Amino acid sequence: MNLKGIIGKKLGMTQIFDSETKQAIPVTIVEAGPCTITQVRTEKTSGREIAQLGFLEQKPQRVKKPQAGHFKKANTPAFRILREFARPVDANPGDQVTLSIFAEQDLVDVTGTSKGRGFQGVVKRHNSHRGDKTHGGHCYRIPGSIGNCSTPSKVWKGVKMPGRMGNVRKTVQNLRVVKCDTERNLIYLEGAVPGCRNGIVYLKEAVKA
Repeated sequence: MNLKGIIGKKLGMTQIFDSETKQAIPVTIVEAGPCTITQVRTEKTSGREIAQLGFLEQKPQRVKKPQAGHFKKANTPAFRILREFARPVDANPGDQVTLSIFAEQDLVDVTGTSKGRGFQGVVKRHNSHRGDKTHGGHCYRIPGSIGNCSTPSKVWKGVKMPGRMGNVRKTVQNLRVVKCDTERNLIYLEGAVPGCRNGIVYLKEAVKA
C-alpha cells in the first residue's frame, strides 16, 4: 500500500461558502509542507518502502551530533519535525514533497495531538449524568458507585473515572479536501482537526476511502 502523506501545521478554522449548494462549509486550514525527504528505506533493507520527511527548518547547532550527521548524509537542512510515510515512486533524499500530492474532493486522514484539558471529573470527561438536585440529593458531579460490594468484590478494568483529559494522539478519518492553495501551501479540510493552533498534524491518504 503506497499511501501519500505530508506534514503540516494547523492554522485555525473558518468557513467557505459553496455557491452551488448555497451552504457554508466549516473548514480547517492547514499549512502542509513543503517537506524534504531526509531518508529513504527500501523493501530490500527494511522490508518496506519508506520515506522520512522533514518539516520546519531549524539551525544546525540546535540538533544533536547524530542528527546533524543524519542530515549531512542526506545533504539537507536540519528539521524540527521528522515523520515516516510510504515512499512515493522514485523518491530520493533531497526531493521535496508538496501539497500537489492531494487534489480537491480527495479524502484524507489527519493525525494530531488533542488539546490538554488537565484533570477532569466524569461529567466533563465522560459526559456522565449529573446527580439529582432534589429529594435530598447532595451528590451532583461525583462518579457514584463504581462496582458491586461482595460480587465481584473489585473494580473492573475500564470503569470511567476522573483523570487526565485530552493531550492524546487522535486520528480523524475521511476528511474531504475542499480547496488546495498550492501557491501558499494551504489545504482546506472539511470539519475539525485535532490539536490547537500551530499544532503539528500529519496528513495521509484515507485508508477507508
